[in-house]
Parts: sequence; C-alpha cells; structure tokens
Amino acid sequence: MSPSASQSVERTPVVAKQPHNDDASVEAPQNLVVATGGYPFPGIPIIEDPYKKRQWQLEHMAGAFRVFARKGFTEGTSGHISVRDTIDPSTFWINPMGKHFGMLKASDMVHINEDGQVIGGNKVAINAAGFVIHSAIHRARPDINAACHMHSPAGKAWATFGKPVDIINQDSCNFYRTQAVYNDFGGVVLGEEEGQKIVDALGDNGRVIILQNHGLLTTGGTVDEAAYLFTCLERTCEVQLMVEASGLPKKFINEKAAKFTAEANADPETLYTEFQPDFEYEIWKSEGELF
Repeated sequence: MSPSASQSVERTPVVAKQPHNDDASVEAPQNLVVATGGYPFPGIPIIEDPYKKRQWQLEHMAGAFRVFARKGFTEGTSGHISVRDTIDPSTFWINPMGKHFGMLKASDMVHINEDGQVIGGNKVAINAAGFVIHSAIHRARPDINAACHMHSPAGKAWATFGKPVDIINQDSCNFYRTQAVYNDFGGVVLGEEEGQKIVDALGDNGRVIILQNHGLLTTGGTVDEAAYLFTCLERTCEVQLMVEASGLPKKFINEKAAKFTAEANADPETLYTEFQPDFEYEIWKSEGELF
C-alpha cells in the first residue's frame, strides 16, 4: 500500500545529479561551473519516488524555517513557506499557524487543497493570509514549486519605499531583472483579489517581489532556492539601507557585468547549492530533530 500524506517515509540517501567528467558533451549544472578542484559538487538531487521526494521537500522546508528563526525573521504568527505537492501538484504544503519557526519539523507541515481545506499531514489550522497569497502564486505559476514570505526587519524597512533594490553589489545581481514590486497595500491579505494583484505584479518571470508597506516574498523551483533568495534579499535590503543612510553617491554595476553575474550565480542549481551550508548547520544543530 502506498504511504499516505500523513505517513512518514523512511529516509534513504538520494542520488544526486553528477556530471560525467570524461564526457565533454554533457553540460555541467551551473553550480559546478563555479566550483573547481577536479571533483564534482552535488547539485539538486534526482528523486524518482514521488513519496520520497515529498518527504525530502518537507525536510528542507523545516530546515528553511529553522534558518529563518535563527536569522530573526519571526514576527508573531506572520510568515509562511509553501511547497507544491509532488503527488497532486494542485495542492501544496504550508506551515501550521502559531508554531515558532525554530520548533518546526517535517511532520508539522499541513497539506491543503485549492479551497484552503486541510487534506493531510498535520491536521491543524493554517494562516488565512498565507493561504490566499501562496495559493494564488501556485495556481498562476506552474514553474514555482516553493514560495517564502516573512515579516523580516530589513525587508519591511525597505518595502516602505516601494522600490526594487539597486544592483550595487555582487549579491544584488541575483535579482537582476527578476525582481518585482507590488506598489499597493490593501491591509491584511484575506481576499482573493489582493492575492491576484500580488500575482499580477510578480508577472510571468518574476522570482522575488517587494510588497510595499509589507515585506518580501521569494519563489523558486525548490524550497532551498526560494529560501536562499529570501535570506539574500533580506541582507541586500539591509545593505541598501546602510548605503542610503550614508548619503554618498552610489556606483551602479553596469548592465553587462550584472547580466554576466546573474547568469553565473542566480540559476536554480547554484541558488540551491548556496542554501546548503545553512541547511546542513540546522541538521547538525538540531541533531536531526527537524526530520
């Protein structure tokens, strides 16, 4: 019998994508291009079993919450991460309402459908605003499997300006031509109309969005990609605020250099890889409890 959404799946090692060093016709994932030393660096793992892939996603989702807690992104019951289900892509998983990010485990996640009804996993209440925002994104963008939204300090501060971050340092190049701004605030997001407006502002190709007077939201093909983009955008907002406070003239990175840097550093494989040190630290710190 196949395991249900609420059953745990035995954790087994997954097979990571590896390039063939002796085959020049095989193009290495981008994260391998920026690595050196003669040994392959593992990228996003390939997991054929959808149930094992689901469990893998939920473990990385829990790890992302632990990272966000450590970095100080908690604010009461606000903040959510969602991950599209591997079995039924019209449904997704989200965090339970009112549980501290630093305590979350894979088994705590809630499986919900397009109507916002709990259908599996941890059968408890979820944040209504979180459902409205994340369900709209998952419906509109089949390329997005995960989305992160937190009320983080620097993100909230920079969001008051209703502007994208400037491309003024190497890390900000991760957002070159992929950032959007939602120049409105209609209060707590409880209606479908507000969720649709956010999706419209994100557009067909946006990966991150600055919600004016609200905060940051990032997306990705994996929860790791979305989570790393969030930590990077939060820090970029923090640095931008420091730059603005100095009052000194800014030197912008030129288009050619920004495009080159984004192509080297902002692909899904590299962004996934960038998150792994933080994820591995949370496994070590919790002694495996987040599973």
